[in-house]
Amino acid sequence: MWSHILRDQLEVTSDEFWACVRDGKLPDRGAPEVPQEALPASIVFQLIREVGLSEAEVGAMSKDEALERMQRFWATGN
Repeated sequence: MWSHILRDQLEVTSDEFWACVRDGKLPDRGAPEVPQEALPASIVFQLIREVGLSEAEVGAMSKDEALERMQRFWATGN
């Protein structure tokens, strides 16, 4: 029964299960990892909708550049 639960319901091996329990290591579920310097979605939305930048312009920005641009917009309105 335990093998059935691991394999069919949890979809992990016994080693993956115990690594999660003991070490907190989550099993690989195929989800992409979020880059360390990813732009917050709210900033991306504001840069596109409020500031008027294109998706390509926002995509080329670093996190620091995006935050600096939003601060400039908030301070000056442009």
